[in-house]
Amino acid sequence: MELILKNVKKKDFPVLKSLAKSLGFEIVQEVEKPYNPAFVKEILEAEKSIRDGKGIRMTMEELKKLCK
Repeated sequence: MELILKNVKKKDFPVLKSLAKSLGFEIVQEVEKPYNPAFVKEILEAEKSIRDGKGIRMTMEELKKLCK
């Protein structure tokens, strides 16, 4: 059986960890991974190009036609 604890306060984690250890439970702490650096770079470059005026303007009708 798995038990997942979310939003555990930093100050409470050592208490929970020692309790789990004394009861013989396995503790797996998952670290959230940041975004892929290549993806972040691509998004930032796209935002910069829009600020530099390299984007194109479209009406909602033109956009809807593209999506069909």
